[in-house]
Formats: sequence, structure tokens, C-alpha cells
Amino acid sequence: MWDPDSYLAFGDLRARPFSDLLARVGAREPRRAVDLGCGPGTLTPLLARRWPDAAVEAVDSSTEMVAAARERGVVATIGDVRSWVPAPDTDVVVCNAVLQWVPGHGELLGRWMTELRAGAWLAVQVPGNDTAPSHTELQRLLAQPRWRGLPDPGLPGAVLDPAGYAALLADTGAEVDVWETTYLQRMTGRDPVLDWLSGSVLRPVRSALSAAEWAEFRSEFAARLRAAYPADDDGVTWFPFRRVFAVARVVR
Repeated sequence: MWDPDSYLAFGDLRARPFSDLLARVGAREPRRAVDLGCGPGTLTPLLARRWPDAAVEAVDSSTEMVAAARERGVVATIGDVRSWVPAPDTDVVVCNAVLQWVPGHGELLGRWMTELRAGAWLAVQVPGNDTAPSHTELQRLLAQPRWRGLPDPGLPGAVLDPAGYAALLADTGAEVDVWETTYLQRMTGRDPVLDWLSGSVLRPVRSALSAAEWAEFRSEFAARLRAAYPADDDGVTWFPFRRVFAVARVVR
């Protein structure tokens, strides 16, 4: 279950990759722009602001996130990206921080590129930090006897490297722009990295534990994260976060 409030605790840091992705989309007057995996809908209005004459479509698989988006005035619907099909007038699709949850999503990207009309744009961003201490320490903790059997939120190999996305999209004949960025995120608080992860990758673990067990798990994981990401003397924790971006324009 997604918790919109927890996810938005770092709203500014989560918003920046979306804006950086959108900046590379060259569509001028799209008829329809889609926020595929819209979350709580805080970023969807950027599509309407960029293209005020476009119909804006927002989709997410989480009922909690869709409800939060609707409360913000976003016209959002519940749907699974794996079965989503673009409407004939779709000219822009933005899929931000979603496909890391979809194993084998390369095939999905290929299908979208064949279904979108010539001249349409597809823009994708995925976290690329599977080998970071935040994730490797989580795997080590989940391997401990006390926590063995809990849902493993990791999807090793789910995210390709930039060259992988470039090759996949170029094979469709598209014009392709692929890059990666490591954001050095400035965080404060006692356990900011833990708080960040609690709003995303730790959701399956939290759902499987009682309140007391979750408190125990958090305590153990927090100690590992403090060692991996120690705070500076001024209380600031710098959390490197790698992301992979791909923008493709359909050509045929």
C-alpha cells in the first residue's frame, strides 16, 4: 500500500528528476499528454502548464495515490502500466519512477513505441541505485534469520543501464536521448535516508510487519544506514541517488 504523505515528505527532491526529464521533451502542441504512474498527482500539473491546450491524462495503479491526486484536482484513473494502451491522439507519455517496479519492462517500452503515432514522445526515468549502500544493506538485513521470509522489495536487474535503454529504443527506429544523473541529495533529521526509503522501497516490508516489528526493523536498518551515510557536523546527510533517463521520439 502506498502512503502519499510518506512519499511526499521529500516532495522537492522527488520532483526534480520529473522536471529534468520533461525539459528534454520537444513536443510543441501535443493533443494528449499522459502522466503514466502519476502518484499523488503533485507533478501532473506540470504537463498542463507546459502544454495548456493538451488533454492531460493521469494513471496510477494505487487507489491511495489516485485518491490523493483527485483531491488535488487531477483527473486521475486507476490503471496498470502493463495493460495501458495509448489513445490515438496521445503525443506525449511521461513515465517517471515507475518502471523499476515492472520486471522485463523493456518489452513494454518496445510495445509502447509501436503503439504511439509517428512524432509522439516517450519520456522515462527510473532510479538506478540498486548497488548503493541503501539497497545492499537492506538485502543484508533481510537475509538475517530474524527477518528472513519478508517480502524482498528489490528487483535486481529490473533497471537497465543507459546503454541498454539507448539500444532498446534505437532498435525501434526512434530518435533517442539517454543519460544518467547522480543527485547528491541534501537531507536533515536523525534518519533521513530511512525516511526516504520508507516512502518507496520499504513499503512491502512495512505491510508485512506489525507495528512493534516494524519499529524493531526500522531500528536495525537505521543503524546500518547511519553508518553508510553519516551526517556531517552540521547535521546534514548527503545521499547520492543515481537516476537513468530516456527520451524517445517515434519515427517511422
